[in-house]
Amino acid sequence: MQDIWNYAGQQLGQVIYALLPLPVFILLALATKGRSVIADIRNYAPESKIAVLMLTLDAALVAPVLVLISLAMAGIVQQFGPTHALAAIWLAAPPAVVALLAVFLGDMIGYWRHRLEHTTLLWPSHAIHHSDTAMTWLAIFRFHPFNRLSTFIIDATILMALGLPPYAILVNGLVRHYYGAFIHADLPWTYGKIFGKIFVSPAMHRWHHALDPAAFNTNFTTVFSFIDLMFGTRRVPGPCDIALGVSDDMAPGFMGQVLHPLKPSSYAPYRNWRRKVGQGKAAVQRRRPG
Repeated sequence: MQDIWNYAGQQLGQVIYALLPLPVFILLALATKGRSVIADIRNYAPESKIAVLMLTLDAALVAPVLVLISLAMAGIVQQFGPTHALAAIWLAAPPAVVALLAVFLGDMIGYWRHRLEHTTLLWPSHAIHHSDTAMTWLAIFRFHPFNRLSTFIIDATILMALGLPPYAILVNGLVRHYYGAFIHADLPWTYGKIFGKIFVSPAMHRWHHALDPAAFNTNFTTVFSFIDLMFGTRRVPGPCDIALGVSDDMAPGFMGQVLHPLKPSSYAPYRNWRRKVGQGKAAVQRRRPG
C-alpha cells in the first residue's frame, strides 16, 4: 500500500512540475496577443492535445524507468567514473559558480546530443518533437519515449561522470527545462543583436522548428546561443513567421506518432545510405588489382 502511495505522490509531483509555468505563459499570451489569444488557443488545441498525451505517457511509463536508470547509472559512475577528484574541485568552488557551470556544461552536452538526434538513426523518434505545426510552450513535453530515454542517458551519464554535485545537476535540469519551455512559446522576441548572441530567444528556437531547408541543422542549444555561434550553427534572420513541422511520412494523431519510430520505413533513408556505402565499397573492391 505504501508503494502505491509513493508512486501516486511521484506522479502528482510530475504533474505539478509540468504545469507550474502555466500561469506565466497565460499572462505572456495575454500581454502579447490580447483578445486574439482565445482564437489561438482553439487553433493550437489539436497539437497541444498530443503534447499533453505525450506528457501523460511519460509520467505513467517513462518516468519510473528513468528513476531506475538514474540509480543504476549513479552506482556505475561512482564505481568507475573519475568523480572523486572532480568532486573535490566542485566542492571547493562557490555553489553559485558551480551551478552556473553546470548549466553551461549541460547546454554544451545538450548541443552535441541534439545534433546527434538530427542524424538519420535517431531522427525518427526526435521528429515527433518537431512535428508540432502550432508550437507553444507545451511542445517541451512532446517527446517520444525513445527520445526521452536517449536524452536522459546521454546527458545524465556525462554530467554524473563529471562529478558535479547533486544540487548543480538539479539546477541544470530545472533551468534548462523551464527555459526550454519558454523558448518554445509562441513569442516573436529575438533579444536583439547583442543579447541574442548570448542567450537563445524564442524566435531563435522557433527557427529550429521551421519547415524550411535553410533552417535545418541550426540553433541546437537551449540556453546559451553563443554555443551555436561558436560552431557556426546559429541562424536568426528575424522573427520566425513561417510554417513549422516536418516533411516525414508520419501518421497523424497521438498513436501515429508513438508508432512512427517503430516502423522500419521510418529508417528508410538510413538503409538507403547503408546500401549506397556498401555499393561504393564493392565498386572499390572490383577496381582493385587482383
